[in-house]
Amino acid sequence: MAIDYIYPDYEIVRNYDRCINCRVCERQCANEAHEYIESSNKMVSDDSKCVNCHRCVSLCPTRALKIVKSDHTFKTNANWEGKSIKEIYKQAESGGVLLSSMGNPENYPVYFDKILINASQVTNPSIDPLREPMETRVYLGAKPSKIERDENSRIKRNLPPHVMLSMPVMFSAMSYGSLSYNAHESLARASAELGILYNTGEGGLHENLYKYGKNTIVQVASGRFGVHKKYLSSAAAIEIKMGQGAKPGIGGHLPGKKIVGDISRTRMIPEGTDAISPAPHHDIYSIEDLRQLVYSLKEATRYTKPVIVKIAAVHNVSAIASGIARSGADIIAIDGFRGGTGAAPTRIRDHVGIPIELALASVDKRLRDEGIRDNVSIVVGGSIRSSADIVKAIALGADCVYIGTAALIALGCHLCRSCHSGKCNWGIATQREDLVKRLNPNIGYKRLVNLMTAWQHEIMEMMGGMGINSIESLKGNRLMLRGVGLNEKELEILGIKHAGE
Repeated sequence: MAIDYIYPDYEIVRNYDRCINCRVCERQCANEAHEYIESSNKMVSDDSKCVNCHRCVSLCPTRALKIVKSDHTFKTNANWEGKSIKEIYKQAESGGVLLSSMGNPENYPVYFDKILINASQVTNPSIDPLREPMETRVYLGAKPSKIERDENSRIKRNLPPHVMLSMPVMFSAMSYGSLSYNAHESLARASAELGILYNTGEGGLHENLYKYGKNTIVQVASGRFGVHKKYLSSAAAIEIKMGQGAKPGIGGHLPGKKIVGDISRTRMIPEGTDAISPAPHHDIYSIEDLRQLVYSLKEATRYTKPVIVKIAAVHNVSAIASGIARSGADIIAIDGFRGGTGAAPTRIRDHVGIPIELALASVDKRLRDEGIRDNVSIVVGGSIRSSADIVKAIALGADCVYIGTAALIALGCHLCRSCHSGKCNWGIATQREDLVKRLNPNIGYKRLVNLMTAWQHEIMEMMGGMGINSIESLKGNRLMLRGVGLNEKELEILGIKHAGE
């Protein structure tokens, strides 16, 4: 119907003086936005199919293409913006729930951008990170609150299991199925070279990647896809996924069209079957139930693997974290509302959850006030975009951070937000063989290594500027942070002073 017509968000602009009809754009576009018209010997474009992935722009040999935002608009109305009108049209036509990919795009405050890092000057001199040792290693897991000695005064070495990272960063949970095999291999190989960990997500672990087990976190989600003893035993750590920042309180859903071949075998479900994870774990309705699963996993792996419990950042997150710290878990992972995902209900993604900065500060303070901060490590994620975000997160109380979207961007993602379509033109969020091969893991893993190496250097430079030479000394050191443009309540929750104080 004409009433449902929505003008395209983007327009493909072609410079016909440069276009040589090589048809590269036509071959490269999985959305079929380009077409060669033989009768007129001319390339044409269908703007309605363009998702602004930049594939055609990047590969055009004569730079004849660019994508521009459409200037088509609705009548100005401060309350009814064009986005809201378009979404109503779509739902009135389909009767379906709106789905969106990647993180929350709304204009909510980004608190990392309103926090500045303090620096040393004279009385507390800075450190030269090029000439003096800087320690970026971190150990994740429960830590003893005091040193215990035996009858011979020797220190008792009865530490619970830990994992060691060369730097305070891990690649967050992204499942095989939502991501291509080549993307997973890139993450695994980069983790092994860097000395950090990557997370399988809830899709199981491909048999070819078991060799990277010491750099792997395996996930146990409500659907239990691909979970078996070998899977659990192969990893460096096990994560129980209770929640996800992009969709708190919501389960997972991988369409049946993506459940093919190795994905079907790895997840241990029939080909073409939708992989649906329930919103709750049907055996967990209390902290006591969670404790049972934590110890079941510890028992299954002979108490050699730290257990992580991942939750979404929600309004009572500090109370939830307090319970998890008493459940026997070794690590708490908190995912903020800007976290990315392959597909989420748009309303959930954009309106549920809280910023990771506020959640982290709240959790760290609660655990310290209750004297149980050393019982667990804290890992946070949800739009960690740079090494500066990492430093600020650690100073707010994190031991380590998860990155997801940043890693995908390093692999080539252009954030076109069409992951749920399965037509990723960069070979990342797709299972189509012709598209998957566009991501070369030999190149992809090196780009990830380069990104993390650069961030590690920047972390050391910032620490040196603060006069701090170890991540452990930075952790929870909120005196090194100052806020700008924040109100008193925000400063109170973050536990930092305003700039100038």
